[in-house]
Order: sequence, then structure tokens, then C-alpha cells
Amino acid sequence: MSDAASVLLDGPWQHEYVAANGARFHVALAGDGPLVVLLHTFPQFWWAWRHQITAVADAGFRAAAVDLRGFGASDKPPKGYDTYTATADAAAVIRSLGEERAVVVGAGLGGWTAWAMPSLQPAFTRGIAALSMPHPAIIQRAARHDRAQRAAMGFLARLQWPFRPERSLVRDDTEVRGYLTSWAAPGGAFPSDEEVSRYAAALALPFVAHSAAEYYRWIGRNQIRFDGPLFQRRVSGLIDVPVLHLQGRQDGCILESATHGSQRYVRGPYTYRAIDGAGHFLAEEAPTQVTTALLEWLATVPA
Repeated sequence: MSDAASVLLDGPWQHEYVAANGARFHVALAGDGPLVVLLHTFPQFWWAWRHQITAVADAGFRAAAVDLRGFGASDKPPKGYDTYTATADAAAVIRSLGEERAVVVGAGLGGWTAWAMPSLQPAFTRGIAALSMPHPAIIQRAARHDRAQRAAMGFLARLQWPFRPERSLVRDDTEVRGYLTSWAAPGGAFPSDEEVSRYAAALALPFVAHSAAEYYRWIGRNQIRFDGPLFQRRVSGLIDVPVLHLQGRQDGCILESATHGSQRYVRGPYTYRAIDGAGHFLAEEAPTQVTTALLEWLATVPA
């Protein structure tokens, strides 16, 4: 891959660009009906949802797999990698696609954003599904008090260094391969060499590695800054919209044992499923189970 156009991979979807929140976002679209926005995680891009896009569309929804700000074919401005901006981006994409509200589905980093949507952008949120990410208050508590979870998230501390992580991420595919293999379930078919190659090449596009690191720098620094408690209060109100929470039992990044308790922050319907034999990248490691769970849940979300 040499430029952003190289991530516009062919398939049963359409590639579009939408202007939203002062930036341009790439979206892979399929289907008609109620909008379902799909947000990927690190170190990936929209292609991580390739198994779900057509299934969601065939079920009568409009699937929109978005490249997050700073990733893939979306714009890569020098700032705006905090959760407040990420939720505003998602809300603006929903509006730019001609809808007033949507179900927001996120994995990992995208799941963190999905959890924040009902609190920070409630007018745009019909429901949320979070894969491989518990409520922000739960994972932050686990990072402080659970030694195993703190060790699993050691990468976050490494990403706080300036410049060094960016150089390491783009030197070759070694670092991306390390994230994909260590966070996935041991002994599984994911990641294949093709998947490693695609994700490493996409992360090596100009400015992407810096953007990716900036998301985690904001999350990390927010633990010690004055606005950290404010953010926690903002996102800790009870969630009234339906919530689906999927977790891989062999997740090497967000440990299954550290994910329990998110239901305490949900007043509306809450569905939790743990998936055996899968790790952090659920949409690709367990595509059939994820698609089935997602479609069953979507059928219950009020229009």
C-alpha cells in the first residue's frame, strides 16, 4: 500500500467519503434500512468488519464500516484523538449519511467509543454493541487493581513515548504481527499472513501510526490529568439504550476475567456473551458467532 486509496478494497460494498466534524471520513456501505455504524479497533481499519457488512445488510439494515479518524482512508489531522472527538465524529458521520440516529457497534478501541456514545452523544444513539471492551469504568478499574490486566495493557505505557512507537510500528510488519498474534486466541487461524500484511501496510500509511498512538496517549494521560475524573463522571451515567457486550474468552489484551460488571452502568436491556476459542479480534476470529449474536440482538433494538 502506498496511499490511502489502497485500503479501498473491492467487495459487495460501496466506498464513499463523507464530510463530518471538520474532517473527511471513508465509509464502506452496504444495504438499506436502519443505520448500523461499525467502528474498528487498533491496529486495523474498516476491513476488519468484512464478514459482518454484507450479513448486516442482508438482514435489512444499512451497514457503514467507518475508518476512524487517523486510520485507513479517513483524514489524519494532527489532533482530535480524544474520546469526546471520537464520539462527535461518529455522530457527525451518522448525520452526514442522512440519518438522525444509529446503532453503534465498536470493537476494542471502537468499543470504547461505542460505550461513550449514550452519554456524550445520546441524541444519535439507538443502541450500542461493544466487542472486546467493557464499560470504560470497568476496564480502568481493572487496569489499576488487576495485575494480570495491567500487564496485558503494558502496550499503553509504551505508546506514551513520543516518536519511538511510530517508528517501531512502521519499520516492518513485526510489531503489527505481534499485536495481532498476542491479542488473538492462541493456536487459531487468525491472523493469516494476508491479514498481517494488510494491517501492517495500512498502519504504515503516512500519519496513521501517529494517529493510532494518539488515541492511546489520550486514554493513558487521562488517568493522571485533572479532566480524567470528569470524563469518568460523564460516561458513568446509566445507559438507557440496548447494549450488546461480546467478549472473547482468550483475549490477550482485554482479559475476560476483567470485563465483568458493565451491566451496572446499563439501565436498558443488556446482553452479554463470552465466546470460546476467540481473542480480541472477534469479528474475524469468530465471524459466524459474532454475526449471529449481532443480528439476533439488532432484531430486538427498537426503531
